[in-house]
Amino acid sequence: MAISKANFNSFNVTPTASKFITFNSSNNGLAADDVGGSLNLLSTVTISSGTSSVDFTSGIDSTYKEYRFSYINVHGPNEGLQVGFRDGGSNFDAVKTTTFFKASHAENDSDTDLSYRVNADIAQGTGLQSLGSTPGTDNDQSITGYLHLFDPSNTTFVKNFVSESTTNADAGTLQHTFVAGYCNTTTAIDGVQFKFNSNIDSGIFKMYGVT
Repeated sequence: MAISKANFNSFNVTPTASKFITFNSSNNGLAADDVGGSLNLLSTVTISSGTSSVDFTSGIDSTYKEYRFSYINVHGPNEGLQVGFRDGGSNFDAVKTTTFFKASHAENDSDTDLSYRVNADIAQGTGLQSLGSTPGTDNDQSITGYLHLFDPSNTTFVKNFVSESTTNADAGTLQHTFVAGYCNTTTAIDGVQFKFNSNIDSGIFKMYGVT
């Protein structure tokens, strides 16, 4: 069967960078539009020396219904990276209920695991939520992942979030962790904090608004 080709100049659509051709709102023509949403970079924090925490305290508002946070090659002490949420006060202690499970595989193929981690979840607690297993302390070991926070300014519903991380842990074990939960408050979430119990030595943190 022959494949029909369309002449670009035959489309009555103004070319626009980073856009896709879609049907228009009346479904009777074509338009340049976003497909599947886009990420709008709002803030970047680069850590190169000991820092107690990374706090995003501005730009989280009703502008976007979803915010994405990326943490890239975060290196630190022999502790797991954690997250907390601020609900209008000065502390990142919004009440949360969460789940946590992980898959792991040792680089020497000596051990594998898939399990729910009861000691890493929270049931109506104000403490920080673990995002992943403890990265190793070797210079090339770190944790990388992302967290999505949904509709943080909504004052009707609780605030759901979900994250996924990969960690190069002690003894060269790869650990893939999944966390989900909600901040059990109808107050707007206006801040997000990432930290170890001790200092963050290095890493990159980014916040995006999702359209």
